[in-house]
Amino acid sequence: QEPLVESGGGSVQAGGSLRLSCAASGYAFTSYCMGWFRQIPGMEREAVAVIYTGGDMTYYTDSVEGRFTISQDQAKITLYLQMNSLKSEDSGIYYCAASHPTWCDYPPRQEDFSHWGQGTQVTVSQ
Repeated sequence: QEPLVESGGGSVQAGGSLRLSCAASGYAFTSYCMGWFRQIPGMEREAVAVIYTGGDMTYYTDSVEGRFTISQDQAKITLYLQMNSLKSEDSGIYYCAASHPTWCDYPPRQEDFSHWGQGTQVTVSQ
């Protein structure tokens, strides 16, 4: 499979928006779920938003609920993360990830994911 490749990160002022994209050709059909994680310096990598097979169920960490939206294009080639009302605490490296083909816990765990992108930096300034 092709590697997962994120794009769309950058710098934005608090209150602004960014949309992250992940080129994920083929993964949607071989993964139970796909999602976005973020790594903040000094903290554990956390699941930010995850979408489960068929797109019927999603998970959001509490701190982004109502502000972030995870989606896939109809062909399931690209995974998106629309981030609105950004806060300084949203800053970090965001990773796209694809899970094992047969399971993905709810809430999701890092161990559920077998493929990772290289990450894209998001910086939100006050």
